[in-house]
Amino acid sequence: MSLLATGAVAVAAGGTVLLANPRAAVADPIEDCTTTTGAIVAVDFGHWGGGVVRGCDADPSTGMNLLHKAGFTTAGTEHDGPAFICRLGTGGFNGGTQYPTPAEEPCTTTPQATAYWSYWIAAPGQQTWSYSQFGAATQKPEPGEVEAWVYGGTDIGGTSGAPSFTPDSVRARNTGPSPSASPSASPTATASPTGPARTGDPAAAAAWLAARLVDGDHMENWAFEGPDYPRTAQTAIALAAAGTQDPALRKVLAFLRAHTDAYLYPDGPAGKPDSAAAALLALVAGSTEGDPRSFGGRDLLAALTDHVCAGPGENGKCTAAGDFHGASSPWAQAWAVVALRRAGVTPPASALARFAVLQCADGGMAGSMIVAGGYCESDPGSTSLAVLALRGATGYEPMAKRAAEQLAASQQADGSYAPYAGAPGDTGSTAHAAQALLAVGQGARQSAAKAWIAARQGEDGGVRPDEATTDADPAATEQAVLALTGTDLGTVRHNPDGATTPPAGRTPDPARGSAYLTDRARLIDGHYYEAFPAFADFGLTIDGAFALAATGTDDTALRGIVDFLDRQGKDANDRTVNDWTAIGTEYAGGGSIGKEALLAEVVGRDPRAFGGHDLIAALAAVTCAKADDSTGCAGAGNYTWATSVFSQALGIMAQLRAGDTANAAAPIAYLRSLQQADGSWPSLIPATGDSDVDSTAMAVMALALVPGDEAAAAVDKGVAWIASRQLADGGFPGAAGDSTNSAALAIQGMTLRRSAHGPGIAKALDFLAGQQNDDGGFNVASEGQRGSDVRASTQVLGGATGVSFGTLRRDLGGTPTPTPTATATATGTATPTATATATATATVTPTATATATVTPTATPTATPTPTATQTATPTGTGTPSPTATPTATATPTTTGSPTASGAPVLPGTSVPPAVDAPVAGGIDEPVRGGAGAPVVAVPVQVGSGAVRGGGLASTGTETLVLTGAAGLLTALGAAAVLVARRRTGTAPGRHR
Repeated sequence: MSLLATGAVAVAAGGTVLLANPRAAVADPIEDCTTTTGAIVAVDFGHWGGGVVRGCDADPSTGMNLLHKAGFTTAGTEHDGPAFICRLGTGGFNGGTQYPTPAEEPCTTTPQATAYWSYWIAAPGQQTWSYSQFGAATQKPEPGEVEAWVYGGTDIGGTSGAPSFTPDSVRARNTGPSPSASPSASPTATASPTGPARTGDPAAAAAWLAARLVDGDHMENWAFEGPDYPRTAQTAIALAAAGTQDPALRKVLAFLRAHTDAYLYPDGPAGKPDSAAAALLALVAGSTEGDPRSFGGRDLLAALTDHVCAGPGENGKCTAAGDFHGASSPWAQAWAVVALRRAGVTPPASALARFAVLQCADGGMAGSMIVAGGYCESDPGSTSLAVLALRGATGYEPMAKRAAEQLAASQQADGSYAPYAGAPGDTGSTAHAAQALLAVGQGARQSAAKAWIAARQGEDGGVRPDEATTDADPAATEQAVLALTGTDLGTVRHNPDGATTPPAGRTPDPARGSAYLTDRARLIDGHYYEAFPAFADFGLTIDGAFALAATGTDDTALRGIVDFLDRQGKDANDRTVNDWTAIGTEYAGGGSIGKEALLAEVVGRDPRAFGGHDLIAALAAVTCAKADDSTGCAGAGNYTWATSVFSQALGIMAQLRAGDTANAAAPIAYLRSLQQADGSWPSLIPATGDSDVDSTAMAVMALALVPGDEAAAAVDKGVAWIASRQLADGGFPGAAGDSTNSAALAIQGMTLRRSAHGPGIAKALDFLAGQQNDDGGFNVASEGQRGSDVRASTQVLGGATGVSFGTLRRDLGGTPTPTPTATATATGTATPTATATATATATVTPTATATATVTPTATPTATPTPTATQTATPTGTGTPSPTATPTATATPTTTGSPTASGAPVLPGTSVPPAVDAPVAGGIDEPVRGGAGAPVVAVPVQVGSGAVRGGGLASTGTETLVLTGAAGLLTALGAAAVLVARRRTGTAPGRHR
């Protein structure tokens, strides 16, 4: 085993191999962390008789680095790698011994929920602890933040087990050096902005604006005659954000369309368009669900992209190369970038690069269009708009991060922002900042800014520009509405002509998404994704393969992943997929084995001979005969160490696709027993009383492969519950918030009953499209930390197709077709089995009576009678040992896998979601069994293991086991890199 880039190999008791940080980095002095710089981490060793040990990282990049640079050492688990923190130590307690010790916890697989290191966050000014939504490897500490690690137990929502000490008791106290006279110096500010407990009234503010429209359709300015076009455009955006003044908004839009040329071409129709006008009008169009390519008869996006300065000149319209023509301030430059990105257009490279010159030494953005070497004084408005423009832009995340950090650090104690050094806070600066702070997940600071703005609102609804001014101001009120509604220029969307609906055909871009996933910077050697440097995340790697199979965009990359896994390729630490599944060991789990088997079936390989193992036999071997904590069994039919509904569903789908219906019967019954009265499923096994969108989607996908009334009714209830959880923006709630993972799985679930949930699916697709970044990847959620995430991106790409993992097919070939073993005698539905010698060249075609007909060599009738004896003999560990005596002799192979409508799926193609023309056993119409119902013969695609019959579901991936439990797990990413979630149990050291 080779060394990790950031750690060394340590051998614990019993030979368990752990991946550990060999020693802490040289810790930053505690005084280097202030109320506005650096971050503090506190680790509670009270469980072992120690105290709370505190450390500082003056410039933290992640929560993991914060631990290490603050003087702590960590070790992961053998299964999950260094990303899951299983042990912690420090030289300040017992000579650096890491706890828990190997005698307490072997750290082989995921620790139990009753005894593990839980991860807590308190933002600057926050007085209580919040369970971290992100793992330490991706959590990005804010300046002045404090984090804590506590050993013990908590539930999935983090409502118990919080630190016994308060954030303030360990927070940095020193405020740092005094502000420099240079405006470009690093800013300092109080760490805890606290504004009045006010929320403001955006509807009243919108009414105030509407009342000031001249002739009911435009704004004017006392400083000059005629319409004030910029003010009118920004009023339109504010009215759209409020959504309460549609008659006025319609009039304003009509006015702007009628006067587009007058605003866009200030030098006359023969001149060039003004970039600020083009940008604001494009933002008006996007905010009101109009088309920026055809607004007032003009293509506003082309007016921007076709007029980028090559250098200074043009009568002062260009200050430097990269300026949008006529951009007189960084505000206009940022407006243009936001408008283009909002419309799905990649901004010109030179226009983005221009921000590098505009960024001051302290990270903020200049208030004017300076050139290289010019005097740079940060402006809160420019900085806020630049954050909105650059966040998520490929290559510009570091710049956006620095700008956001400067913005956070420059907030005043009362929550406001000053337009320049020494000035009092003003509404415009504070409102712009509130929009940017919310966009980057600085919720506490955004709330303080919002409260300060609300305190400036008068009884008439208008908002004063500052504390000293007595009269409300349109400019201040416009920006205040966006801040008070929690929107910004990139997110406002309201159609004044009726109910807001997603733009027709707006869906995630699979080609760009696949390019993001297959980039060699992420897909190491074209073979796997990493959980940690040099440490493969095999579960995530399979998720990536599912996504590529569903989109059909890169078979070469897909084959590279599949071959690597099938041939037991090794990561940089000599680990293979078998080390991840733990197949053949006491820790083998149904979730990971099922996931690997499902991939084999998706790509047309033999799950009975994949990765050097018979994965279907392995699933049967890990099916529990009874509840037994020592083997991770919650009950009969649960798989060993399958501690989540995700894991259970993955195993079931793999068994059913392989035709092993007899051995799947007990796991199916156990899964059905977990459904709650409202139709939902919990996330954890044993159930903890929660209801989870992700897990419910997985469960209905698995049960939709099961024929009969009872299974169909369970799917109906589950899908209806999922649909009821949809949020106003089209997303769905998950542990990370308004989650992209949850929305993708919900799409797959709702696609099972597409005719009833078409509008909801369209809204969810629109939501996902809005979360796709310029690099093709996707955000974890609509709020909080921004930037593309591999785990979220794999789920979104696969889920957005609506194709079930239970039916997904992308035939790559490469191994012999599988030969299913015999299954139990049919009871209303039968799956005939075969030896490897049975062949046929005809395709399986389900008829109107669901009778599988194959010619010329075999014809299963409506009452097939293959028989088999199937017995399960519990072993000493509670694992049944099945035996089977098949008597069926022939099941034809086929030239393609039949779809729900009977059409074969040719090699190299994917199965799309079914349309609303129901057929027996199709996606939208469940097959009903019971007395008097026809007996259904379920054809088995021998080459793929694809089972047809029953209401077919869409199946998510195990990645979302983790996303659904991100609050519980502290491994890499918004979700943990785990096969299954933690189960509360009593046997120490037994877990997955």
